Amino acid sequence: MKAKNKLAIVFFPAFDWEVSPTHPERKERLLYTMDQIKEEGIEDIEGIDFFNPIVADEKDISRVHFCVPNTGDILSKSHYISAGGAIKAMEETMNKNVDKSFALIRPPGHHANRIVYGSKGFCVINNEAIMIEKMRKKYGDLKVAIIDTDCHHGDGTEDIYWNDKNTLFISIHQDGRTLYPGTGFIGDLGGPAAFGYNINIPLPPQTGDEGILYILEKNIMPILEDFKPDIIVNSARQDNHFTDPLTNMNFTAKGYARLNEILNPHISVLEGGYSIEGALPYINIGIILAMAGIDYSNMVEPGYDKSKLKQSKNTNKQIEKISDDIKYIWENKELFKEDYMEKKNIYKRERNIFFDTDNIMETQTQNFNECKYCASYDTIKSISDNGYNIFAITIPNNTCKDCIKKAYELYDDSSKAKYTNIYLQDRVNDKYKSR
Repeated sequence: MKAKNKLAIVFFPAFDWEVSPTHPERKERLLYTMDQIKEEGIEDIEGIDFFNPIVADEKDISRVHFCVPNTGDILSKSHYISAGGAIKAMEETMNKNVDKSFALIRPPGHHANRIVYGSKGFCVINNEAIMIEKMRKKYGDLKVAIIDTDCHHGDGTEDIYWNDKNTLFISIHQDGRTLYPGTGFIGDLGGPAAFGYNINIPLPPQTGDEGILYILEKNIMPILEDFKPDIIVNSARQDNHFTDPLTNMNFTAKGYARLNEILNPHISVLEGGYSIEGALPYINIGIILAMAGIDYSNMVEPGYDKSKLKQSKNTNKQIEKISDDIKYIWENKELFKEDYMEKKNIYKRERNIFFDTDNIMETQTQNFNECKYCASYDTIKSISDNGYNIFAITIPNNTCKDCIKKAYELYDDSSKAKYTNIYLQDRVNDKYKSR
């Protein structure tokens, strides 16, 4: 058998890292996928090649995150390698050694915000964002679309790219009123420089293949056609599956394969999925086959019963209404921005963020500077109940010289007596400072 598309698979199961021996995010999570890959003979298919991850370095992390107090106190070796696995997958695709790549890695990362005090939703650092910013340093400031298909809202990725117009973020997830982290609503549309380019699609519980694929074809693919990204990244969690113990959706392994066939991402990066024996191996195989351009039509996981997974008429109506709303918002985002400017201060975000795994509460205020020539810099004041009071400044890609100068002056003038830690993140010059 030969793959239609040459596919790189980067595999890092992190058997030396887990939240706890009985936690859903534990070291056995990819063991069954490894067995399934061998059992199905995936390693023998011409055109599918396996690669070891590389190790991400401190600068890779610092382009994206402010780790408090520092990366060494927050990250394990497995976190560096997992992020490096995503980077390796990106490099194989960008260097045109392969057509596509799939990073089968853990620990996951899409709940990891810019400020990191610890673990949040099993995530500490954001693998996709670290990969994307590394890619931009090597290959230029590419337009990137991230399609997050996790059942949980990708709140960390949303936070990182909230004000970046060159990064379209679309999250398809179970409605936040019914599932962790309780965020991801349609009205959350992004910061002042990227308003409308943050798209949340909250779906009702019991949504199955029919509903998710409907949204994909009616909304996501037309938006991608308008946006014209250079790279499409699938933040690919598999916890929408009908057997997942943490969620309430009805997606199937074949549905995941079909999603990847239609979406046609350049790079997929594994996030979560906690039906580790009955679903995850089959979903991962389905994604591999779809990305490689191999027939997946005969693939069926244990417990599959089409009649039990059929969507209700009420669910269908809810999804059609959501689809219509998303379409209207995308086509009229400039009008929505004017409305927000009148009613809200979109240059300021105030939030409380709970690092649930490590039991840390953060109170955060983010301010975006206004400039007619660029997106300008932004600042974050953050206080945590584990004793930190920090001030962080980000200079994003394509910031003008005047704003860069002002950001450095602000960093130099900030009082260490007032804050426990002060950080500067300069993506333009790839420089990162702290004191």
